[in-house]
Amino acid sequence: MTQENPVFCALDTTDLGRAEMLARSLQGSVGGVKIGMEFFNAHGPAGYRAVAAAGLPVFLDLKLHDIPNTVAGGIRAVLPLRPAIVNVHTAGGAAMMRAAADAAREAGDKRPLVIGVTMLTSLDASDLADTGVTGSPADHVRRLANLAAASGLDGVVCSAHEIEVLRRDLGRDFKLIVPGIRPAGSDVGDQKRVMTPAQALARGADVLVIGRPITGAGDPRAAAEEIGRSLAA
Repeated sequence: MTQENPVFCALDTTDLGRAEMLARSLQGSVGGVKIGMEFFNAHGPAGYRAVAAAGLPVFLDLKLHDIPNTVAGGIRAVLPLRPAIVNVHTAGGAAMMRAAADAAREAGDKRPLVIGVTMLTSLDASDLADTGVTGSPADHVRRLANLAAASGLDGVVCSAHEIEVLRRDLGRDFKLIVPGIRPAGSDVGDQKRVMTPAQALARGADVLVIGRPITGAGDPRAAAEEIGRSLAA
């Protein structure tokens, strides 16, 4: 997957017509779109194809997490859709991640990037402690990202706060997909570990996932273009 614009707009809606409209209207102002599990559960492959018809690369954000054989089957099931990116939860372990990577390779040179979700950007240290995980969010993400790389994944989803340490650990070719991106002055909503688009890109993010600051704007295309200008400044 290659694209000049690092911004993927998170559509995050179950309204098929709105998702199609947003994808069409954002052509040329974003590098791709993200479809989440709520949309895919509501509309399935047909809904995916309707959005993909706009011509933008699609990040299919299903966060697969199950036994290795089931996750491999889930990856194979979406390969005909030709998403640019699919993801699994790194907490599923090394065998599960290897199975996902192996299944994706069956698509040959048309395979999607397989990315591992490390720690949701809606969580912080206190949330980790509630689940019995000790150590800082950065330590937790670093451990999971290194496991993902060793298991053959193409990269991870991480917050902007972990970009620099993961770049040092895993190099330039390991993809870092970064949600929790909020332009200066935006409402952070339910996100806890956030950063502006320019800050995250400067630290080495490959893809910036931005939802509500674009989709919630009165003019989503204008909002996306303003973000683009901030990255070029």
